[in-house]
Amino acid sequence: MSPSVLRWLLAPRTSLLARRIRKNGHHEISSDTAWRLARLRLRPDEVPYRNHGHGRPS
Repeated sequence: MSPSVLRWLLAPRTSLLARRIRKNGHHEISSDTAWRLARLRLRPDEVPYRNHGHGRPS
């Protein structure tokens, strides 16, 4: 199963927000980056995971 399908099944709200981020003028970022931005918007408690080695979205 592809990562994008798995993300849609496990976190549909995050995936929908990521899609909206890309649709609203952020086409230059990848789907993966948009998903990570959406995840941090919906789950601010996960910011420490990004700060400990997962890197900032580019």
